[in-house]
Amino acid sequence: MKKMQLTTKIFIGLVLGILLGIILQPYPDIATNYIKPFGTLFLNLIKLVIVPLVFCSLVVGTCSMDDVRKLGRIGGKTMAYYLLTTAFAVTIGLILANITKVGGGFSIPVDAKVEISEAPNVVDTLLNIIPSNPLKALVDGNMLQVIAFALIIGAGIIGIGEKGKVLQEIFDSGAEVMYKIIAVIMEYAPIGVFALITPVVAQNGPGVLLPLLKLIIVVYAGCAIHALVTYSSTVYLFARVTPLQFFKGIAPAMVFAFTTASSSATLPLNMKRSEENLGVPKSICSFCLPLGATVNMDGTAIYQGICAFFIAQVYGLDLSISAQLTIILTATLASIGTAGVPGAGMIMLGMVLQSVGLPIEGIALIAGVDRILDMMRTMINITGDSACSVVVAATEGELNRSVFEKKAGASAK
Repeated sequence: MKKMQLTTKIFIGLVLGILLGIILQPYPDIATNYIKPFGTLFLNLIKLVIVPLVFCSLVVGTCSMDDVRKLGRIGGKTMAYYLLTTAFAVTIGLILANITKVGGGFSIPVDAKVEISEAPNVVDTLLNIIPSNPLKALVDGNMLQVIAFALIIGAGIIGIGEKGKVLQEIFDSGAEVMYKIIAVIMEYAPIGVFALITPVVAQNGPGVLLPLLKLIIVVYAGCAIHALVTYSSTVYLFARVTPLQFFKGIAPAMVFAFTTASSSATLPLNMKRSEENLGVPKSICSFCLPLGATVNMDGTAIYQGICAFFIAQVYGLDLSISAQLTIILTATLASIGTAGVPGAGMIMLGMVLQSVGLPIEGIALIAGVDRILDMMRTMINITGDSACSVVVAATEGELNRSVFEKKAGASAK
């Protein structure tokens, strides 16, 4: 008997969680108090390995570049891909918002207040990338600083040549230990997904979602278009990987990201699927994906554009073409400027609203459905990370195409 795939198990957990959530809508406390803890435990297990995984895998990935010039070349390609796709994403969001008039006809109270953290300025962001205390960065889980420290250590190991091999092997062993722990944790993913989605559905029933259903539909449509157009075209043009091959390979990570709404929690599974299903070598996976989980926010950028337009229309304000161009620029730069900051999506939206003179209080209008929106935008964020790794691997001539041939052969049998 053929063993059920993890993707199928996760999907079954998702469906069962949604059904139970609907049943428990009159009793959301049951879902929150008795079911959600299992999901929280699962996420805690994932978070347990995130920092050591990112640190060890990035050091090993950097060392695998052989020389600093290759590291710079791959880093340049990665950041260029992330910035360009983010600009495309927010543009798609604004085009959809204009076509659908997403906030038109709504009469939602606008006197609500919401507290958001202050966005860091550009100078502070750049200075904070380099940790003055790397151990504190590791303990606090400050991912930008962890990434910077790992890249510096990796570059240093490359610089001393043969003498650095022992240290490289230690980090390599550490990464392998993390991969093994993750493999065991992922066996419980269907239970975790079930326990995480049930309280979301129980607490956010149709009564809450219907007034903002149009916003949810437009954001989801924008994310779907971005995935089907931008990611499909880039992986095919640069890597000759068909959209079907790409999305089938990354599907388990997409479902997991949708349920957990956490790019960091999805990182281990995304790395595993990109390597095993899409043929991306571990050295490039270990570089592109941890970096993308921190700075790449395509789904969030779509959300910024559509929500800014939505808030403007609810307040009865018009967004000029120049204001919309400002939103594109701000959202693109903010995707990196707010990386690693708690509540980054909310901070980014606050920055976008401020850049075009819209009232920040408008964020309170969508706070009730933000979790629903967060699920989709996180799924698109991690899909973009994987697409970038495929494109970078192909342009470096390192994409292992035999994985597609094996899967095609297995399907034919």
